[in-house]
Amino acid sequence: MASQLKFVLPLSILTISLLYICNADSCSSHTFSDNRVYSSCTDLPHLGAALHYNQSSSGNSIDIAFRAPQSSSGWVAWGLNPKGSSMVGSQVLVAFFHSNGSLVAYPTQLDSYSPSMAPGDLTFPVSLLSAEYVKKEMIIYATLGLPDAKTKYNHVWQAGSTVTGDVPGVHPTSGENVLSKGTVDFQ
Repeated sequence: MASQLKFVLPLSILTISLLYICNADSCSSHTFSDNRVYSSCTDLPHLGAALHYNQSSSGNSIDIAFRAPQSSSGWVAWGLNPKGSSMVGSQVLVAFFHSNGSLVAYPTQLDSYSPSMAPGDLTFPVSLLSAEYVKKEMIIYATLGLPDAKTKYNHVWQAGSTVTGDVPGVHPTSGENVLSKGTVDFQ
């Protein structure tokens, strides 16, 4: 009996995991408003997020759509860290609902583990920055000038549950929130 239980438990966990993976909304099947289409995408490994992108024909810029599940009272962010692999030094795009009811998106630099989250310029160009809230997902759209004319970058993404005084609150400092970083190759 004990040996049967040892076999059944791992098999049950595997079955549940496979069901979850098969039922997940893959980035490749996602459709965007305004007939936006992205040639590449990746389901990010944490926070249920995905990154969609098109590289310009010149290779100097990238159109992105970052999406993550979020309540209307929270915030999401995605960005590049041209110089390191952690949150500090990242240059991000953040989106949340402003107290006036509008969905806002702006760039900011994460210069410490307690950044101001105030709007600011990045060291690379950002244009066509906007956001939308669809089916309990926040989506950030932008065109980025690629820093240093590279294609491979460290990137970070994040989600937090509160916005106070029109400033995103601190995100959880454990679990998936501290693991939400990696590399992306826009090639």
